[in-house]
Amino acid sequence: MKKYFAKTILLSSGWASDKTITIDDGVITQISSDKSADATILAGAVIPGMVNCHSHAFQRAFAGFSEQGSEGQDSFWTWRKVMYKFLTQLSHEDAQVIAEQLYIEMLKMGYTRVAEFHYLHHDINGNTYLENSSVDNKLATMAEAIFKAAQNAGIGLTMLPVLYQYAGFGQQSPNAGQKRFINSTAQFNQLVSDCYAFTKQYENTNIGIAPHSLRAVDKQAIQASVAHVRSLDSKAPIHIHIAEQQQEVNDCLVHYSKRPVQWLLDNIELDEHWCLIHATHINAQEQQGIVDSKAIAGICPTTEANLGDGIFPATEFFALDGTFAIGSDSHISVNPVEELRWLEYAQRLTKQQRAILSSNETASVGQNLWQKAAIGGAQSTNSNTGEIAIGKQADLLVLDEERTCLFANKNQHILDSVIFASQTNTIKDVMVNGCWVIQGGVHTNEHASKSNFAKLLARLSS
Repeated sequence: MKKYFAKTILLSSGWASDKTITIDDGVITQISSDKSADATILAGAVIPGMVNCHSHAFQRAFAGFSEQGSEGQDSFWTWRKVMYKFLTQLSHEDAQVIAEQLYIEMLKMGYTRVAEFHYLHHDINGNTYLENSSVDNKLATMAEAIFKAAQNAGIGLTMLPVLYQYAGFGQQSPNAGQKRFINSTAQFNQLVSDCYAFTKQYENTNIGIAPHSLRAVDKQAIQASVAHVRSLDSKAPIHIHIAEQQQEVNDCLVHYSKRPVQWLLDNIELDEHWCLIHATHINAQEQQGIVDSKAIAGICPTTEANLGDGIFPATEFFALDGTFAIGSDSHISVNPVEELRWLEYAQRLTKQQRAILSSNETASVGQNLWQKAAIGGAQSTNSNTGEIAIGKQADLLVLDEERTCLFANKNQHILDSVIFASQTNTIKDVMVNGCWVIQGGVHTNEHASKSNFAKLLARLSS
């Protein structure tokens, strides 16, 4: 049992002062108003850790490689060709090096849990490790590299193996760049079972699935894979890319005569454990349908801006009391502050107004966004996280008061200053599941990880 005293802390009920929190086996068991004599003092405001609802870890290694333009009109689809070319070089050992570096970066910036949308399944030749490998774990070799990386970094992990079968609507045959992603439904379900077994081996992990997109899987495969994972865990999260690009919407209209989100709502039984990633191009009817189904909108503002995807209608979705979570996706940025800043600023530029994503209950835009994103992220990962409250996992951040004191720092302004005013990282200490993984801004493995990652990048770019 451990006790910590916080002068300023953001509880689920709002900001509070002079609280002692008791943590037992990684869970907050008591929050009291007295200053316990044996409590360790936390020097800085304490806020809940953020959940990253959408990550493709391997993409961290080619951040910066795809910004030079191609084919005259660069887009998501030309960027994807760069990504496919890059994938021809990565081994499962490389994937672990990349993911560990990424997860350390996430922790330092305030992410305490990540949903890994994992679709790099097979070896460089596109063969399953089951067919062509001497490694122990066979089919789940690439997946276990992610589990190991998360364990070494100390971040919570929701593993989402991706079902990917087609190159486009109408069951188009996969192209060469997608050969490492492809599984039959039966093979995929075995992979999910293998990953479920890993969650018993690796602490602070759980399992879900990710049918990649409506262009990459069909209805039968979605239903079969969902049934399988829900037989393992009835609350397993289900994530899917859904309406990221306007071309994707147009192609879906041609094939199904419906927009992607509408087709999903009409054909698949959604619930509060579904997360619709990049629900960017959605109309009013689809927005209401998402809210009515209790599903989550997974938004990745920096990646969506980088790829030229479009702007999520956050103002309208929030007005319906929709639930959202944020992710770093391609990791062009690994910073929840920047994701939330972009989420708000895109609305300001679109609406030509200010302070849009506040609420009647919370006037502070920063506080409103942080709390709702953390809670929505917890829902999207089916994890006992997202807020500082009795019974919740102790995932928390301590802000650096030497930095926050330079901006508006009364309680109601703290997160506004962190998100909109500070240009440096204000997070000093990070706790995950009751254990400190960042102290004084430092991770114990960061130097070795950085060295390994830099060597890998040098090899990949040679």
